Amino acid sequence: MTADVDGDRPGEGRNGPGRADGDRKRPRGAGPEDAGGPERFEVFRDDWGIPHLRAPDALALARAQGHTVALDRAWQLETERHRLLGTTASYLGAAALDHDRFVRRARLADTARRCYARLAPETAAWVDAYVAGVNEGLAEGASLAPEFATASLTPGRWEPWTPLGVWLSTHILFAGFPTKLWREEVARRLGEDRMTLFATDGPGTAGSNGWLLTAARTTTGAAVIAGDPHRFIEDPGVYQQIRLACPEFDVVGLAVPGVPGIAHFGHTGGVAWAITNAMADYQDLYREQLRRTPEGAVEALGPDGWYRAHAHLETIEVAGSAPETVEVIETDRGPVIIGNAEDEGARDGGPVAGTGDRCADQDVPEEPAPGARQHEALAISLRCPPRVTGDLGFDALPALLRARTVADLDTALDRWAEPVNVVLAADTAGGTLHRTAGHVPVRPYVNRLRVVPAEDPAYAWRDGESVPLPRTAVDSAAGIAVMANERGLAAPLGVEFAPSHRANRIRALLAAVPRRSPADMATVHTDTRLASSRPLLSLLAHAPGLGPAGARLRDRLLRWNRHMDADSTDATLYARLRTDVVHRLAAHPALKDLTGAADPWRSPAYPPLFRPWLAAVPRIGYALETLLSAGFLPYEDRLAVVAASADAVAGAAEETPPGAWGDLHRLSPWQALPDTDTNATPWPGLAGDHDCVLSTSSVPGLTDLFARGPAARYVWDLARREDSRWVVPFGASGIPGSAHHRDQTALWARGELAPVVTDWNRLHRMPSRTTPQPEKEPTVTATGPAETAPPAPSVPALRPAVHEHKVEGFGTVRLVRVDPAADSGLLHRWVTGERARFWGMADHTREQVREIYEFVDSLPTHHAYLALRDGVPAALFQTYEPDADPVGECYDVRPGDIGVHLLIAPADGPEHGYTTALMAALLTHVFRDPDCLRVVVEPDARNERAIARMVRAGFELGPEIDKPEKTARLAFLTREVALGPV
Repeated sequence: MTADVDGDRPGEGRNGPGRADGDRKRPRGAGPEDAGGPERFEVFRDDWGIPHLRAPDALALARAQGHTVALDRAWQLETERHRLLGTTASYLGAAALDHDRFVRRARLADTARRCYARLAPETAAWVDAYVAGVNEGLAEGASLAPEFATASLTPGRWEPWTPLGVWLSTHILFAGFPTKLWREEVARRLGEDRMTLFATDGPGTAGSNGWLLTAARTTTGAAVIAGDPHRFIEDPGVYQQIRLACPEFDVVGLAVPGVPGIAHFGHTGGVAWAITNAMADYQDLYREQLRRTPEGAVEALGPDGWYRAHAHLETIEVAGSAPETVEVIETDRGPVIIGNAEDEGARDGGPVAGTGDRCADQDVPEEPAPGARQHEALAISLRCPPRVTGDLGFDALPALLRARTVADLDTALDRWAEPVNVVLAADTAGGTLHRTAGHVPVRPYVNRLRVVPAEDPAYAWRDGESVPLPRTAVDSAAGIAVMANERGLAAPLGVEFAPSHRANRIRALLAAVPRRSPADMATVHTDTRLASSRPLLSLLAHAPGLGPAGARLRDRLLRWNRHMDADSTDATLYARLRTDVVHRLAAHPALKDLTGAADPWRSPAYPPLFRPWLAAVPRIGYALETLLSAGFLPYEDRLAVVAASADAVAGAAEETPPGAWGDLHRLSPWQALPDTDTNATPWPGLAGDHDCVLSTSSVPGLTDLFARGPAARYVWDLARREDSRWVVPFGASGIPGSAHHRDQTALWARGELAPVVTDWNRLHRMPSRTTPQPEKEPTVTATGPAETAPPAPSVPALRPAVHEHKVEGFGTVRLVRVDPAADSGLLHRWVTGERARFWGMADHTREQVREIYEFVDSLPTHHAYLALRDGVPAALFQTYEPDADPVGECYDVRPGDIGVHLLIAPADGPEHGYTTALMAALLTHVFRDPDCLRVVVEPDARNERAIARMVRAGFELGPEIDKPEKTARLAFLTREVALGPV
């Protein structure tokens, strides 16, 4: 075996190149392809196309959920998979490159692998079943989604840990750690005492509402829970309406596509729950000091001095541009997401240190040699709980489905980790719950505010400790509980919270009527009163020296009802005034060090991904209420700003009268690709604004379009679940042009909700299906040809695996058949590279490579496979029977000998233990056959590195042999040495 990119292939002789021995039948065992069993499941849909799934057990149901979401949302799943892997630039181009850099540097995929490895066995089996369903449905789902053709993509295979990665990538920015960068800039430019001057909910973190009415406050005599998560709106939507039913449970709710179960908003029949973002601070930024040693390693300064940090290189493919290499560095605090450890050569345009073979195990001294030149650099690392604990809270998800009471739900939420939420729940027995859930580490308060020094032990987290999670009883006298990201129950957990306007308004609306029905909740969902307008209108009322037009504007806005209604021209006029005030404040001398050319978002020190948190004008817009109320600017200055804005806006309005607010305030959702539905209607205009209950949040001072708003609405009725309601911005289907692609948009825009149908007889039953099973591998023997194999999918990750082996800390290694036609381009790049010089095919054309492996594929004794690491091609692996190969003429072949060859893919960068882990997985496959007693390799005698690795792996060296194409060195590994005594 050649454990190196400098591998060897056998002589082509009479039998052609060697091939991996893998056609022996794969035994059944654990893993996604075996999860759930061949159980029948049923799919029903209501009139809105919402799936209702029924299966005989929880695993079959999880598989059905994965299969259904793959049919309905294949493009969305593919997008999420690329997001978590940091490969979106491969089809979206350079515009997506900064996101990919962050995801790679933050090591999200590796964190997801860690968290999957620590799941309880029953949870892992449940996730595996879901992933199996996704993989079984992807090909069909992709055939229905035109985006795949537009992007020239085929769907990639999901790994067991992919759902955890989707969850992590969706929530990694939820706690708003980039706000700490903004506070640092404010403190540096305006003074330490001004650090929290702009305190408010940062971009993309808040706006959600949730409320609970006890039985005493409803017309039904049972509790009602309602609300709406306000998030960045994506097309397809971030929530999927679904019902999951089996003998153990029957739950309706809003699922996250790509994640099994129902996490945030659900109704089990006995208990219902909902969440909002707690606005907790649980991620820290550390200022690191890094340096590169003469050997190319990276060292970081910690409390105990300098130590070697993890570092490796990764390559990001970019559509339309050259690939980019990213150095991934991780210190004891966490991955470095800003800055690096540049050496002088890299800074001057020379080669980047550390680009050698990722298989090389270099020994770097703890301290550099005396007098060695080193460059120290400042960088920032991110420390977040899942990376530290290996826990994303997924063990809570199946427990939520099985909850029958608030006590059950409470117990399940004790296992919740990420993100940190406020939860409201009620059950049919009258029980209620109001608590926080998640993991907040114990560390100094200053960690929550700003970037802290990594080398100072005072800022370390307390190992194994978390902040006690606040909870409170629902006020039985008032019968009302509200959560709206405000500073309330979760106050001990965070720094910045949403203003209390939404929470106060919801309480007032609910308290105004003694008893409300579930149908009444829509009036709360769509309330448009803008309480945060008070400071600006108050200053306008006293603005001095207004001209005639300015005075007319003042009088008009003071008569305005302060509702941001879609048909209101007064709301538009207010929005114009607000925008002008924001820009005049940005130009005020007191803020000159933070705006204009000095705006922190312009700084090259920060990746562009963080610009929404660092841009001064949006920050001023979000904090306008504070800036117009607090004493930062003298009262006279504030009056002067508002007066000047009133005259300017009034003059423009008399020339161009304002239109309706809804004509300007239009939805602008995120889409991975431009809309492919040519029949789609324009995005709707809506009422509402940032601080309204209907929190359709534009960016004051920047745009009236809104990208953040109600990503769903729900009403859970504990008296009769069938009287519950829900709606999403678009529809149940993610397929452009389908009947249910955007059939809920008009309903959503009007503030209406669709019924939750629970009577199976009122649902439309889809054609019956049995949970699909993976194609079985054909059986082959050493003396007979294999049965005809099914055509292999063109994407290696979607092919059935002959062997699958999970290596702790490394990932899942799968062996799939080489498809000579589909893989010829990949193999040609590998075998003709400089580092594959010992493979002997450097001068071959792509067509010649294809022909060689077509010949290999025709032989019953030689087999070729791709080895995939977490779905990504990592190596070419071949096995053969030595007595049917020219090597058999060069030594005495023993019964049970199997010859193997390995060509490792070109390296992205050094990765300690890479070859050892890959070899372990491949040897497990070979020795799985009890007839295999000894592995034979014959690397080129000049390939000293490969031979040395063979010796380290336990191979016993044999003699050199002369072959027509090379002088080779035989080496042998026995079953006893590889596996140990039986």
